[in-house]
Amino acid sequence: MELPEPEDSPAPARKSNHDFPCPSCGSDLRFDPRAGQLSCDHCGHNEMLDTRANNPWAVQDAIRERDFRAAVQNRLPEADLETTQVLNCTSCGAQVEFEPAVHAAECPFCASPVVTDTGENRHIKPSAVLPFALDEKAAHNAMKSWLGRLWFAPSGLQKYAKRNGARMDGVYVPYWTFDAQTRSRYRGQRGTVYYETRRVVVDGRSTTQRVAKIRWRNTSGRVQRFFDDVLVLGSRSLPKRFTDALPPWDMSLLEPYAPEFLAGMRSEAYTLEVDEAFHEARAVMDRVIERDVRFDIGGDRQRIAHIDSEVSDVTFKHILLPIWVAAYRYRGKSYRFVVNGQTGRVEGERPYSAFKIFLAVLAALLLAAAIGYAIALEQGGGSLSSFSFPSSGAVQGNW
Repeated sequence: MELPEPEDSPAPARKSNHDFPCPSCGSDLRFDPRAGQLSCDHCGHNEMLDTRANNPWAVQDAIRERDFRAAVQNRLPEADLETTQVLNCTSCGAQVEFEPAVHAAECPFCASPVVTDTGENRHIKPSAVLPFALDEKAAHNAMKSWLGRLWFAPSGLQKYAKRNGARMDGVYVPYWTFDAQTRSRYRGQRGTVYYETRRVVVDGRSTTQRVAKIRWRNTSGRVQRFFDDVLVLGSRSLPKRFTDALPPWDMSLLEPYAPEFLAGMRSEAYTLEVDEAFHEARAVMDRVIERDVRFDIGGDRQRIAHIDSEVSDVTFKHILLPIWVAAYRYRGKSYRFVVNGQTGRVEGERPYSAFKIFLAVLAALLLAAAIGYAIALEQGGGSLSSFSFPSSGAVQGNW
């Protein structure tokens, strides 16, 4: 009897846009930053990704700008939009993508328990992603080194840093980039420094002094500049002082957005809309334009009376940048650490140990007392024998 040929087993089904089942064993593949490929921790299966490194011609023009005006007027094509499932953290405001079936989790940004219904988030699809270059172990080592330099951190925090099991979450954080052409007209004054010699009386004696003076002349002119990739954070879940300190980012390594880069990682949805983000970008542009105007005015000093800037050809990209996040709670308060997933730069917050501060102050006082005692010995002749003590009959008081 002839047996039928076995049918090919169907490929494991994907549970979400960020899940990639292993074709060999069905376990979830994850993006391996060290190898730049998808890897299976269960059976060792690897899958190469079509990246800039191995196919530069295919991706060279794939990262495209989008029209800012169309986005503000809700006229972007459907292909530029997507819907994802997110959990909302009521503590820090983060909207983090989770599995559709997940309704309770811990927020990676503040370690607060998130218990809420999974909601849908309709947003502009990312144009590009900067892949992780550091794996969790390398990020943990960077954080451990940073924590080890904190003198007044509690001992519990130091133990946390030394625990290999301290978990870090890989999170892609949303950013906006803006391109724009600017043309600015200005009015101001150019100052030229000159000196006058004056005769003055100092301590009853007549002398001369050179006094700096400024001669101002009205001026006006035009400057123009093209801004490329002005970067604005698209969320408010992390303190701005952290994210502002994480650059630089090597934007030349951006890859066209592909969900494979997010396998095994989290992705945060933006909460700062594109028009709000452009206001922040304009503030950055205005500071650069002011610097250009001062340079154009020239002279030794500059006064700017007015700048009128025309901004045109505004385009934007929604991109995802990689950070490793560690959050833990200490005495009822949340503390966070973030690591640049490309360079390993660390920023964070920490509690202070009152006991260690007390010991440091005590050590400083003892050192000051020792120095004072040494000075007293030196001034007194180098030994205690140079000091005179009162006779026993002159001593008063109870001992």
